[in-house]
Amino acid sequence: MRKNVLTTACLVATAVTVTYILMNVLSCHHQASPGVAEQWKPHDRNRPQPPVITPGEASTQEQPGKPPSDAVILFDGKDLAGWESVEGGPAQWKVGEGYFEVVPRTGDIKTKQAFGDCQLHVEWATPDPPHGEDQDRGNSGVFLMSNYELQVLDSYQSQTYPDGQAAAIYGQYPPLVNVCRPPGQWQTYDIIFHGPQFDKAGKLLRPAFGTVLHNGVLVQDHAALTGPTAHGERPPYQPQAAKLPLQLQDHGHPVRFRNMWIRELADAEK
Repeated sequence: MRKNVLTTACLVATAVTVTYILMNVLSCHHQASPGVAEQWKPHDRNRPQPPVITPGEASTQEQPGKPPSDAVILFDGKDLAGWESVEGGPAQWKVGEGYFEVVPRTGDIKTKQAFGDCQLHVEWATPDPPHGEDQDRGNSGVFLMSNYELQVLDSYQSQTYPDGQAAAIYGQYPPLVNVCRPPGQWQTYDIIFHGPQFDKAGKLLRPAFGTVLHNGVLVQDHAALTGPTAHGERPPYQPQAAKLPLQLQDHGHPVRFRNMWIRELADAEK
């Protein structure tokens, strides 16, 4: 009987904790732009107009597209001037005709500029013919704010653990569907990322959120990240800067990238 009472109490406590966490996550998300709509009357012509930009153009397998006019170009097809090694010094990856490629065992690279909330476009291709299997097959990764990994992997007709396949938020969320193209073909990630927020004392106010389209298909739907990326564990959040570099992973495979651009996001009508 005592065991049953303790079990029931544990279940109740767990339910209360989960409810509390969900309420906090939803509350933090809802507070992203508090009361913006209420500041203006419906159809108010005095409301500030949105900025006008020129839209980008979609890529093809043969040709990279063009970014929107307000994007920061992360790779112009010519050099890695905006990147550096995480160990210090210039990025040691190979630059080809309109793309750059991981040089195995030269280490991760990161942007010289730091970013926070953003819209990020990445195009990547795994080696063809493919080599290896599971995690040892066209492996790399895109690290938002240097800490939160969106997995890059050859997951075309190749299985691994679900939260480690292509388009997974590594170690946390598998993609909703597997839409990988065959090895050697260019693939796209379109990412909307909102970084975590902390108060002055370092307390977490809002977790990081990620929405991802892989080859135009929704694969992560406003996923609330549990914390930074780690292998085999889920460490808690630690206070961090509001902006940090974007990082790409050297996992020992010659994965290629092209047409990378980013748009910094700010709260609407702030």
